[in-house]
Order: sequence, then structure tokens, then C-alpha cells
Amino acid sequence: MAHVPAPSALNPLPAEDDLRPLADRAYERLREAIVDGMLTSGTKLSERGLAAALGISAQPVREALRQLEAEGMVETRPRSGSFVAPLDTARLVEMGRIRAALEGAAAGLAARRAKPADIAALQSRLSAMRAATALGDPAVLRRANEGFHDTLHAICGNSFLIRSLNALGAYDHIGRARALAAANEPPQALDEHAAILKAIADGEAEAAEALMRAHALRSLAVAFPEELRG
Repeated sequence: MAHVPAPSALNPLPAEDDLRPLADRAYERLREAIVDGMLTSGTKLSERGLAAALGISAQPVREALRQLEAEGMVETRPRSGSFVAPLDTARLVEMGRIRAALEGAAAGLAARRAKPADIAALQSRLSAMRAATALGDPAVLRRANEGFHDTLHAICGNSFLIRSLNALGAYDHIGRARALAAANEPPQALDEHAAILKAIADGEAEAAEALMRAHALRSLAVAFPEELRG
């Protein structure tokens, strides 16, 4: 069984001007460690060990693990503890197909419900994606991409749909990282998000849903080409 990495493998959270709660920062660090393969499937996650590695108390680590479990990236086994969930390619592809349908539904709902302030918020998110694409930093681009989708989910206003999307966080983070690492993906993804935003702004619900679903499925094929060819 895999063990939690030594403290040197997970650097302490920096004591910088980051006013976010420690649980949010721990969640982000652990999520990135799973996405980047530092914490692999089956790794046992000790709250005490992770807290020592990150230089914080156990409570924010516990909260971070709960959030990762809700997203399908961590699983808790009775009398055994927490582990990085099995995230094999076949499982991620299944999650990606479900996500495409749900993201499409969210875009369609957003087109029906969006107010001018919502459109402005999405335009701001798209501008962040454009800047990140020009910068060429994969981590910055992933966060900007996530910001666009998170904003769209909030606009759609369907709490059940949002919870269902959150439960697919494992694919959302890992699949997005793999897709955006492809050479020509960032500019194409940017163009597709711009088209989705235009459909939402124009109130074209069917077009927004179709464009988002097509984007998500194409992104899935970029992230896992071998699996989908098979």
C-alpha cells in the first residue's frame, strides 16, 4: 500500500499575504498533488502527516479531505482511513461523458436565466482565460478555466445540477489538466468558450447547451485519446 509522501515532497504552505482560509489552501495544494501525480491512487492520507507536511494543524486538512472526497478524488474506508481514490483512465472517461451532458444542461439554463451582471461576470472570466492563454502558464490557465465554469454553474441556479457537477471534480481537475497541456488546446478552448458565452448572452439556450456539450466531449477526447479510440 502506498504511503503519504515525506514532508519534503509536500512543501509547507507559504506564510504569505494569502487571506484565504487554511482549509481552502490545503484543499488546493492536495488537489494539485493528486492531479500532478505526487499523490497517486491508493495512497493512504494521514491527517497528521499531511498537516505536518503543510505546516498547519489537522483541522483544515480534515476539511480539505472532506471536500476532495465530495469531488471523488479521495475515499474513506471504514476502519482504514482516507485514501486517494482509484482514478484509472476508464473511470475518468466515464465521468467525463457524464460531465459533458451536465455542463451542457448548465449552459442551457444559464442562457435562460443570465442577467446583464451575469454576462459581465462571464466576460471577465473569459478575459482571464485569454490572458492566461497568452501567458502560457498551465496552472494559471486551469484556474481561469475553472473560474469560467464555476461562474456559469452559479448562474444556472440549479443546486442539484451544481452538486452533481461538483461530484465529478476528479475528472474536472485531472481531465482539464491533461487537455490543456495539449499543444493546440488552449487557443481552441478559448474560442469555444467565447462562442458559448455569445450564445448565453444572446439567450440562445439550445445553442449554448449544444456548444458546451460539444466542447466538453472534444476536450475529453483530447485528454484521453487512446481510451476513446479503443
